[in-house]
Amino acid sequence: MLQQLVSDAINEGVAPAAILFASIDTPLYSGMPLQRLLDLFQKQTGCDPYGRRLVIFDEIQYLKDWEVHLKVLTDQFPNTRFIASGSAAAALRLKSQESGAGRFTDYFLPPLTFSEFLDFSGLEKKLIVETDYGRTKRYQAKDILALNEAFIDYLNFGGYPEAVLNAEVRTDVQRYLGRDIVDKVLLRDLPSLYGIQDIQELNRLFSTIAYHTGQEISLEGLSSSSGVAKNTITRYLEYLEAAFLIVRVTRVDDAGQTFQRMRNFKVYLTNPSMRSALFASVGADDEAMGSLAETAIFSQWFHSDELRQLHYARWKSGRKDLEVDLVKVDPATLRPSWAYEIKWSDRYVEHPGELRGLIELAGKKPKFPVQVGATTRTLSAETTVDGVTIKHFPCALHCYQIGKNLTAGRPA
Repeated sequence: MLQQLVSDAINEGVAPAAILFASIDTPLYSGMPLQRLLDLFQKQTGCDPYGRRLVIFDEIQYLKDWEVHLKVLTDQFPNTRFIASGSAAAALRLKSQESGAGRFTDYFLPPLTFSEFLDFSGLEKKLIVETDYGRTKRYQAKDILALNEAFIDYLNFGGYPEAVLNAEVRTDVQRYLGRDIVDKVLLRDLPSLYGIQDIQELNRLFSTIAYHTGQEISLEGLSSSSGVAKNTITRYLEYLEAAFLIVRVTRVDDAGQTFQRMRNFKVYLTNPSMRSALFASVGADDEAMGSLAETAIFSQWFHSDELRQLHYARWKSGRKDLEVDLVKVDPATLRPSWAYEIKWSDRYVEHPGELRGLIELAGKKPKFPVQVGATTRTLSAETTVDGVTIKHFPCALHCYQIGKNLTAGRPA
């Protein structure tokens, strides 16, 4: 992608001699100040240091105090566009926020969406038909069973471009990607920055979360089961979130109201493929499919600022605990605007009355109707229970539609 950026810059008129691309993890550059690299570049090319230039420092986290070096250079050379990238996302983010306020702009590159995966795989036009639906586009599957097969591939390796484009990586996802996650992010990255000393303890916590992605947890429960202090677990979770490995989703009640004390929350992997990279691939009938489908739906929303408006709902109704997987709360009214259950089953088309949480939430305030739905494995339908209309739609198709519309800047 950075090489494509260089190509685009040249096509837009930037002189090739005014472009520097330096990988800081190159042994020859170990510990070398950025100013020194820029001086060598200037000496070699002779380009105007105060003219239009593009300077890219890749894997910049390998240079200690890189943010201080970069801050000085941005002040000294205002006409030079500096780009710093790296795989240690949490380290970059932390240092950028500390020293680059007003100078640095962070760009987060989410995992591939399901629509991007189909496009890269050459399957999009074979499996999807597009239809106009007002401001939003809607889609139909030409073959829902074939789309489901592609969806399972997406869950197993589709979040990683290198796996999508390289058949060798797909043959051993655990080796190529699992080790990369553990080595680059959990072992090398940030222990010292976040005050984390016991890396193996962090690794065990992440493995537990990854295996049970989409599960509701509490600090008390994690502390009790692991024997680790709550403040330590909080620090671990903050790190894993800063490293873009997980996202925490907060709980609301059936009226869409948050709780003063957030004891419980859900944790999702930011990329559903991480689970298979760390453990094993899943099949269509595996028990984990439900939670991974839920994780995949959430991961599409990383391409939208509306992610912060998404919650899950759980509340007491008599003696029963009721829950809804996904609730969008309107920030203006603080009420649910839509909600749905994420299922990998066609059962609820025949038995919609079993979706009690969805039905109660939708019927809570008739004056403020809430659009509700439930995903299925293959079926599309509409059912009505207690005056509440529930739309049913295939999970894989819905996942495609969210990612496709959001990356195009359209409503999901």
